[in-house]
Amino acid sequence: MKNSTNSAQANWDSIIIGAGSAGCVLAARLSEDPTHRVLLLEAGSATHRNLYVRMPSAFYKPMNSPKFDWGYHSEPQPRLNNRQLHCPRGKGLGGSSAINGMVYVRGHAQDFDRWADMGAQGWSYDEVLPHFRQAENFAQYQPGDTYRGNHGPLATRNGEMRNPLYSVFLEACAQAGYPISPDLNGAQQEGFGPLPMTVGNGFRCSTDQGYLKPALARPNLQVQTQTLVHKLEIDKGAAQAVIASIGSSKQTQRYTANAQIYLCSGAIGSPAILQRSGIGAGEHLQQAGIAVTHELPGVGENLMDHLEIYLQQACTAPISLQRYLGPLGKMAIGVEWLTKRTGLGATNHFEVGGFIRSNPQQPWPDIQFHFLPVAMSYDGSSFAGEHGFQVHVGPMLSGSRGYVRATSDNPSAAPKIEFNYMSQPEDWQVFRSAIRQARDIFAQPVLDAYRGHEIQPGAGAQSDQALDAFVAANAQSAYHPCGTCKMGEDELAVVDPQCRVRGITGLRVVDASIFPHITNGNLNAPTIMAAEKIAAEVV
Repeated sequence: MKNSTNSAQANWDSIIIGAGSAGCVLAARLSEDPTHRVLLLEAGSATHRNLYVRMPSAFYKPMNSPKFDWGYHSEPQPRLNNRQLHCPRGKGLGGSSAINGMVYVRGHAQDFDRWADMGAQGWSYDEVLPHFRQAENFAQYQPGDTYRGNHGPLATRNGEMRNPLYSVFLEACAQAGYPISPDLNGAQQEGFGPLPMTVGNGFRCSTDQGYLKPALARPNLQVQTQTLVHKLEIDKGAAQAVIASIGSSKQTQRYTANAQIYLCSGAIGSPAILQRSGIGAGEHLQQAGIAVTHELPGVGENLMDHLEIYLQQACTAPISLQRYLGPLGKMAIGVEWLTKRTGLGATNHFEVGGFIRSNPQQPWPDIQFHFLPVAMSYDGSSFAGEHGFQVHVGPMLSGSRGYVRATSDNPSAAPKIEFNYMSQPEDWQVFRSAIRQARDIFAQPVLDAYRGHEIQPGAGAQSDQALDAFVAANAQSAYHPCGTCKMGEDELAVVDPQCRVRGITGLRVVDASIFPHITNGNLNAPTIMAAEKIAAEVV
């Protein structure tokens, strides 16, 4: 890893802030031109030596580690019993792609057509599909497939579905009348089928492994870790430099770029850096004690996320993953993975899932299912204590909007994160529909031989009021924040369709913060696509 403080004196063409899902892609693609000098700055450290990061089934470990997670939490959410929800964001090479659940879902085609309709010209599904394909190396690729890719840096694959509950669940979905799709990233997202994961050769394929690692030998690319960006230096409407400190030093360094600065610090980090630089809504900046450099009211606004609950069912047959949750089971998984890179350690366990509509009038799916053959929390913090299985369900296209706001110019101070969850009546209706449709699937005949009691919400929770109370007490973030530097042409748009910050030259934002609207699915795949698209346009 090239990591030198002398980079502040070097002559850089492009500086990229944040070595996450988008930043690693940009660094790799821009440095393909040997005459273009690229500096990649990352606040965290290298992640590739950590076995919990590399081992797919252990993803909940780095997600809860201060070394790899910024440790953000939301403001108390009044509609969720005033709970503060965890908002993990990756810190280190690979960013959130190094700590996420590795589910590779692109989103529905109409999600991207809506982006174009909202002012993101050039981002319709037909226009972004080539960049999805360019990124991907799909293990189950079939010749002639016009949707998937097989030459890209990002390894993806379907799971092996060794646990019998996967196929039983899919059969239950079919018995309930839902279509079975062989490829949820292909011609038909609606329905149920295999959920691909960003895993290759038994390892997590984060963007630092897929994109950055092969590019590190290039003399025109330098990666500098442990570098905390304070702000951008703006002069006469142009981004001139990046001000940052290295390690525990309070001394700042100034890094200048000849061509472009790319802000790739995610839906929480990117608006906070802009705001610390004086770019944002003047009223909010003044409240934080920050001088206004450029009035741009949309910075930090339009925050979106996915909420979900776990509907858990006891399993009467001892075939769930419960038997592997003890020390001996975990040891067996670890030994096989360490010696062969195979087995239960080489999967994220979310091997099947699907997408359905909350009501027949909904024009495309707005509910996602992740099926898991065990009853436990996503982050590994709680277990049902008995054999079971579960689905994660919740609204995917919520109209609720929140914001991110820097509280001072201190780069170490966490910004205020207000998701404003469940502020729309439709959110509650979609959640009720999701729970009831999940129950209907679990009630199908094929599950008669496996179905025990409902662990949660519990058989007694049937009314709208009871389901709403369960959601308020138990809904968790699916960890998909986005939209806080949205792309478009309206008064709250922060970047144009080329991801250039409006009113500032030499500055682009490229990460999930640019999404005009959240997509129906997990966000890592479209974030990587966005970086591929911008890199192709500027090279």
